[in-house]
Amino acid sequence: MIRLSVDFEKNFINEQVELLEGEFKVDALKYREIMMTYYAAIKQVQTKLEILNDELQVTSKRNPIEFIKVRLKSQQSIIRKMRRFGIEQSIDNLTQISDIAGVRVVCSYIDDLYDVAHMFVKQDDVKLIQIQDYIKKPKENGYRSLHLLVEIPVFFANVKRSIKVEIQIRTIAMDFWGQLEHDMEYKHVKEATTEIKEELKACADIIHETDIRMQKIKQKLRGME
Repeated sequence: MIRLSVDFEKNFINEQVELLEGEFKVDALKYREIMMTYYAAIKQVQTKLEILNDELQVTSKRNPIEFIKVRLKSQQSIIRKMRRFGIEQSIDNLTQISDIAGVRVVCSYIDDLYDVAHMFVKQDDVKLIQIQDYIKKPKENGYRSLHLLVEIPVFFANVKRSIKVEIQIRTIAMDFWGQLEHDMEYKHVKEATTEIKEELKACADIIHETDIRMQKIKQKLRGME
């Protein structure tokens, strides 16, 4: 069973208004209402992915999705991104941030992540806005993942809203590497040495090669069935 993190729900529901800053604090209710819509979109995307995984378990006897991680971008992260892109820090400009709602899907094999992405975006209520394939064209530091920016309809009491969600789909190995890269980038490691960066890049290449080899072994095993 793939579950939405209990800690995630608790942190979102118990978010304190006094922690808000600037206009976000002046109009705290509106801010929370907007974030609630993104939270609802995350839950909807999660449900869609769970259904796909359950269907494949029945029809193909396989579960391509190992687990799902979710996150709602924090106010501090939103403000940092607005500053970086020169966006005025106002509630009305929140829609200019495309990755407020984030879902990470972790699969075992490379072909699984492409299969999941294809099945998800072909649903008629999912609008694909952008795709960035960092697996075929990895970032310079070695980062690999498949990024989808989608828009889905979410139904509330009296209105239907289209909400953007960023979905990152990667293998277990890519996710393991990504966590370490994230620690280096965001957890106060301001100036990683050239040696560390080069070693991390080398690890990314080794991991990718391993993913490819594991994929080929799986395909050979399928041919023996």
